[in-house]
Parts: sequence; structure tokens; C-alpha cells
Amino acid sequence: MDKHKQLFLTIKHKKKLNHQIIILDFGSQVTQLIARNIREANVYCTIQPFHEPIVWNKNIKGVILSGSPASVNAENSPYVNVLEIASKVPVLGICYGAQLTAHTLGGKVENSDMREYGRAQLNIKDHACPIFKNITNHPQVWMSHADTITQLPNDAIIIADTDTIPIAAYQITALENPIYALQFHPEVTHSEHGKQMIQNFILDVCQANPSWTPNSYIEETVTLIKNQVGDNEVIMALSGGVDSTVAAMLISKAIGEKLHCIFVDNGLLRKDEFEQVLINYKTLGLHVKGVEAAATFYKELAGVSDPEGKRKIIGKLFIDVFQQEAKHYPNAKFLGQGTIYPDVIESVSVSGGPSATIKSHHNVGGLPEKMNMQLVEPLRALFKDEVRRIGTQMGIAPMFLQRHPFPGPGLGIRVLGEVTAEKVKMLQEADAIFINGLKEESLYDTVWQAGTMLLPVQSVGVMGDERTYEFTCALRAVTSVDGMTADWAHLPHLFLAKISNEIINKVRGINRVVYDISSKPPATIEWE
Repeated sequence: MDKHKQLFLTIKHKKKLNHQIIILDFGSQVTQLIARNIREANVYCTIQPFHEPIVWNKNIKGVILSGSPASVNAENSPYVNVLEIASKVPVLGICYGAQLTAHTLGGKVENSDMREYGRAQLNIKDHACPIFKNITNHPQVWMSHADTITQLPNDAIIIADTDTIPIAAYQITALENPIYALQFHPEVTHSEHGKQMIQNFILDVCQANPSWTPNSYIEETVTLIKNQVGDNEVIMALSGGVDSTVAAMLISKAIGEKLHCIFVDNGLLRKDEFEQVLINYKTLGLHVKGVEAAATFYKELAGVSDPEGKRKIIGKLFIDVFQQEAKHYPNAKFLGQGTIYPDVIESVSVSGGPSATIKSHHNVGGLPEKMNMQLVEPLRALFKDEVRRIGTQMGIAPMFLQRHPFPGPGLGIRVLGEVTAEKVKMLQEADAIFINGLKEESLYDTVWQAGTMLLPVQSVGVMGDERTYEFTCALRAVTSVDGMTADWAHLPHLFLAKISNEIINKVRGINRVVYDISSKPPATIEWE
């Protein structure tokens, strides 16, 4: 466990204000959705890898075992001692967690003849079970498993089935603390009343106190930062986005003028963003220094087309810029970052657990030792909507909080292939038309994130009776709650036609516009 997280947990445990649910991550890509459902009930929770020992304290009220792509019958499959955990607190097993519980307690789990994936109707057999409180019969649930439970352990009772699965949920109540197990995934939106099931477990079974609110988070995080930073100073990169802004305001609330903010123009920002963001930050009372470094970034990116290569170059150059700026702040021993949970999950997995790596994020991970700096990441455990709620509670203006997410590497990963100043300018113009159009038509707040990609594809066109051979740009707009899953936004066709026409007419070098209708998964929101 990294020192920052350990300090965060230690402070919370000392204050003894919030009850806590532990989620053991076995590698599911949707483990974080369990956490979202718990936090929406104002109960604090943390996700930790299954192999990391639980540091028990009286505030821990329950443990949830996540799903996993693994099979309990495979050699070296993920394992925890479920009985030992149940001797301390109630347990909820989800999918793999349900199979692991059955397998380790004497039941049988076997490979299904066919993979069970998708929607199913749940037949609740025991309406008195607290997990199903206030839930009517036959809710739709989401299945995603290759193995199935064919025999239950002793003292286990079936509490739900489906037309194809005889054991869709079971309970064991003969132990010191009850165990509930669900073969389906209540955490995903496809499962009707799934959130209610999870909240029934944490509130009714675990008796967790719903006291984890934006106010309590702000108070505890400010205490964390004060203890972590002490009399030292912090330097921090700002992007103008929600995450870095809220993180900076939390740090500023804790240490005041000992926070020094830096906004780097890497040449990969949106049109006129550098100047506008600096003006906006003056309204928050933050000390922000603008650094123009576009030429340096363009030089290092020349000839590089690989997406991961570009991300790493951009990330390294940010560190290099900070090394230079840090010389002006000799008492700055800490670097503030607006890292949030999805960044961590997609980069290295949740809390170092076994989840698969999707792509690297330049703002996740340690700094070079030669900088001799530690990270201050007050939002590392939060999802985007939680960050916005914290910002609202702090009185931050909507112009900061309602901004769409923007990737750390900026337009560097929206110019597919090699990045040049000419391509960036072309993309900036097209992107400005798209984003401004969304705002003018009152569509901006209806989507989670929108942006324009410049594709390394040229095609023939006809403009003014002349043949053109120019680039294609792709418009991308998605709806989402936290960015972990997303659906393409169903923007009006007339609007898309208007934007396409305006881009082609006004942006020299682009003669074709397409609209991305891919969802996440299987696609990601960004193309690189």
C-alpha cells in the first residue's frame, strides 16, 4: 500500500467518524461500480486487491468479494479465506465472489456448457431475505460468467434462481456473521434494483452508518493534507478541468499560499484555452503561473506515431517542466495532482490489484526520485461525479465543474499518428466549432464528454469544382456517469449535419467529417 493511501486510511481510522465497507478486488473490470453504489448511499468504502491483508478496525462493517475473469477451478486462482472474514463481518460475494465462497466452503463449481452472459429474469424464492428488501419478484439482472455453481455448501440456502440457473443467489446464516452470494452482477446498470440490493447489504445487514458526505470528505481531506505537507510547500499542475481545479482548491484550503500552481501550455490544448484558463483561475484566488512550452513538446513528439509513445513523451516532458519550475520553489517538497479513481483503474488497476491495464495516464504513478517529491492526490479515491459534488460544496463556479473531461495528453492523443503544429491547429479549429455548437444548441450539458479526432486518413473531395485530397475528422460525444462505461450520444442529425458543413467550409485541410457511434466497452472514449 502506498504511503499516501496508508496515511489517508490512518487519519480516517483515528477520527472514527465513518463506517467502512471493504471491497476485495479479484480483477473485475466493474469492481469500481460496486464502490459507486455504496458511496451513493453515503457510506465510505475502499477497494483493495484480494491478496492484500485487511487491516481490521471497528469501523469496518462488511466485506464484498468482487467478480473476476478467473475460474475458481484454475490453478493459482485468486483466493481469500471467506470463513475468516465472515468471523468478523458480514460478507457479500458477487459472481466470482459467490463461486469462491461455494467452492471453498464445500460446494461445487463447474464449467458451464455455454457462457452465461447478458440479461436474465431473477426469480426470488425468499422475499424475507434482507438482500431483497423492497424488491419485487422477477427483476432483470445481468449475468457474466463461464462457471456456474452446481452444489451449495452445507447450511447454504438458495434464495433466487433464473429459468436457466438453479442457483442465482444463496445465503449462509448459520455462521457468526451472514454470507450472501449473488451469481449475477448487481453493480451494473443492466441489473434492475441492483443498487438497492447492494445498499440493503451495507445498510440493513452491515448496519453501516451513512455519514460519508461531501462535507465530511472535505474536512477529513483537509486534515490529511495538513498532516502530510506540514510546513512544506506544494507545486501543482492545473489544466482548467474539474479534477485539477477541485484538487487545487482542497490543497489551498489546507495550506493556503504554500500552494504554487503551474499551468503549462504544451501546444496540445484547445483553441485559446491557455489564455482563458489563466483568466478564469484569478476568480478562485489561486496563485497560478503560466508556462509556455509548446515548442519543446512539438520537437519531442516529431516522428512519433505510437499512442503509448506519445503519452509517455508528454508525461515525461511535464515532469521535466516541473523540474525546472521547482527550482523557483525550494520549499516545495510535494507535487499536487488531480488523479481520480478511473485514472488509477485504467492505468495500473484498482489499488495495485489484478485488473487489466487498459492504457497509461501521465498523471498516475510516482515522480522520478531525483525530484525528491511526494504526491498529494486528494481525489485519488473519487469518481468524477463525486469530484463535482465536492466542488459544488466548496462553492466552485459551474464554469469549472461542468467542463467536460479532457485527456491529460490533450490533443496529442486526438491527433492520430504523428503530432505537428499544423495538425494541432487544424484540430483546434474543428474542435472549437463542435464544442461551441454543442453549447449554442444547449447540448453541451447533455453529454459526458465530447471532442474531435483528426484521423491519419486523407480522402478525395470536391470543393468549388476542384478536387481536394484532405484529412478526415471524427466527432466523438458520449453519455456516461463516471467515464468507466459510456454510450455514444444520440445527437440530432440536423445538428451533426450543421457541424460537419461548418467544419468542412471553415477548416482548411479537412474535407470529410464522421461521427463515432461506438460504446465503451468495447471501445474507449478516446481513440488513443
